[in-house]
Amino acid sequence: MSTERLIYLPLGGAGEIGMNAYVYGYGKPGKERLILVDLGVAFPDMETSPGVDLIMPDITWLKERVDQLEAIFITHGHEDHIGAVSHLYGDLRVPVYARAFTANLARRKMEERGHDPKVVQTVSAWPEVTKLGPFTVGVAPMSHSIPESGALVIDSPAGRIVHTGDFKLDPNPLVGEAFDPEMWTEIAKDGVQAMVCDSTNVFSAHPGRSESELAPEITKLIESATGMVAATTFASNVARVKTLAEAGERAGRSIVLLGRAMLRMVEAAVETGVLKDFPKVIQPEDAQELPRDNVMLITTGSQGERRAATAQMARGKYRGLELKAGDLFLFSSKTIPGNEKGVIRIMNQFSERGVDVVDDSSGLYHVSGHANRPDLEQLHALVKPKILVPMHGEHRHLRQHARIAEEKGYASVVAVNGTMLDLSGDQGPKIVDYVDTGRTYLDGSVKIGALDGIVRDRIRMALNGHVVITVILDEEDEPLGEPWCDIKGLAETGTSDAALAEVIEEDLNQFLMRAGAKTLRDDDKLEGELRRVARQTANNEIGKKPEVTVVISRMR
Repeated sequence: MSTERLIYLPLGGAGEIGMNAYVYGYGKPGKERLILVDLGVAFPDMETSPGVDLIMPDITWLKERVDQLEAIFITHGHEDHIGAVSHLYGDLRVPVYARAFTANLARRKMEERGHDPKVVQTVSAWPEVTKLGPFTVGVAPMSHSIPESGALVIDSPAGRIVHTGDFKLDPNPLVGEAFDPEMWTEIAKDGVQAMVCDSTNVFSAHPGRSESELAPEITKLIESATGMVAATTFASNVARVKTLAEAGERAGRSIVLLGRAMLRMVEAAVETGVLKDFPKVIQPEDAQELPRDNVMLITTGSQGERRAATAQMARGKYRGLELKAGDLFLFSSKTIPGNEKGVIRIMNQFSERGVDVVDDSSGLYHVSGHANRPDLEQLHALVKPKILVPMHGEHRHLRQHARIAEEKGYASVVAVNGTMLDLSGDQGPKIVDYVDTGRTYLDGSVKIGALDGIVRDRIRMALNGHVVITVILDEEDEPLGEPWCDIKGLAETGTSDAALAEVIEEDLNQFLMRAGAKTLRDDDKLEGELRRVARQTANNEIGKKPEVTVVISRMR
């Protein structure tokens, strides 16, 4: 019996949507040669991670085994798959492989973070392969909502793995490659040991729709508009940006792209040859000279991001352009769960300006980039893997996907972040280890652990307010003058109708007058007692127990 094994370990993206990072390994237990598939980010929210810029996987397990790591493969250019590569590259320092469009985005990110962009290597589509240690890896084209998405075909001595990445079965995606069932039949013909598969839309019962279905409806909507038209979608959805631009052009409008990300994505798509025949665009300044019904804007910010072009236009002007009563704004996008508040705020701001807002609720102006249940089942039937491992989904998605797979006779298991599976042999997937997985926050310019307490303290200050107490003690450890305090984020007066700061200072002074020599000599004890008094007083006065910082100065 072989002592080598083939392992799969998700560090992010399994049990959540976002922050994808998947490890594959082959070799003796603990000595496996490893490859990492994707290294993405999730986005913070004010409720759980205020002030945080980005959320990334905790790659401690991988850093401890970095000498076993062969390479990083990126399946496509969405931020939840590519966004952390440049931030965490300094800890891994192995070659990064991606197809041309994704590699173009990755190189720009590496340069921005001060890394050598040459470490990102471009690979061609299947059947070209890259040999790395015990693995041979090919990138099989998949249609998705960004160009050049690819499934990985990973061959090892223990068999072939298909890692689908994000995908849909689109016979006519307009930009990028169509779904190719013949290629998948060929890939699967000698047997597939395991398929690790996207689960995002497993609850959608209808077959997915093609990008090409949208153009007639979007054109009809724009042709019926009388004022200026603006539309937003994900900047990375280059096919949709093209659909919108062509619809605007057909309606006799000049096209303006607004937002840095939009310009960057279209540039990358043109540079790498995936985007051809894009309508001519004009500058915002030139659009100001044209009649309003001859202009169409395509903007960033479909998820309500406050600094993106859409939000800025909802608040007023962006690059000198402004939407007015009778204009039309189209959300050609789905709102990601968690972003509803920001999007609804923008819709209302536009409404207050008299702008007509159209969203995707009719199903006419957006199609998903992920495979629905019938499409998943179609790929299962083409690939016929011995083992099917659901990934890229919340726990409920993974569980439902595993249930569907088992009903069709495939061995399956729910493996959330940190679950190490052995995929070798004929016994089905075996859970062989659990690894601690967490989150790393990019907080300003530094990386911090999610459990370091920094963000927890920030949340506490936001919820409870903050008091700073200053006390000076002389050489005899006696109070020198009275203590004083500064308050932030708290009501200035409470039930006593006196200033809150003065009431707290009075109670602190009373405590110091009574305190014994032992307490006055001990910084820790004194700090604890002063904190207790301040919180109790604030609670009596305003019903809040604030966070308290105590500064003790001794004259020695």
